[in-house]
Amino acid sequence: MAAKEPQNKKSFLEEAMNQILEKVLSTEPKNELNFEIGDTVKVHYKIIESGKERVQVYEGVVISIANKAHSKTFTVRRISYDIGVERIFPLHSPRIAKIELVRKGSVRRAKLYYLRDKKGKSGRIKERKGGQAIVAKDKKRQDEASKKAASAKAAEATPA
Repeated sequence: MAAKEPQNKKSFLEEAMNQILEKVLSTEPKNELNFEIGDTVKVHYKIIESGKERVQVYEGVVISIANKAHSKTFTVRRISYDIGVERIFPLHSPRIAKIELVRKGSVRRAKLYYLRDKKGKSGRIKERKGGQAIVAKDKKRQDEASKKAASAKAAEATPA
């Protein structure tokens, strides 16, 4: 019978990984989920090209939200030159500058995959009653948060 190897090495690696995961997950998530499935959103995504960083805006309908906690992702679908394009974004990615709510949609499904088969007017989603008020409130909240962040950066930059 072969002698069993001690599992200290594996447990040490597991312990180290657990410590790293705890450290990463203890930080507060960057973006909050201020939208639901069926909403139209603008995702401001940072792109690095030839050493320069720019923000690209991707606007479309949220057709699904997947996973939980820090690994949460959402899928945004838009029609570009008569072709449906879907993109999956990690919610807490540092590359997402901000998520702007454009329109609240009224849907009764958890996943809107049926929109892939729809074209033209049949692929539209009705706006939720009171949706414009919710969008205005969200924009106001985002503006206040950006002003607060800008003032904090300015205070940090000036020496005391």
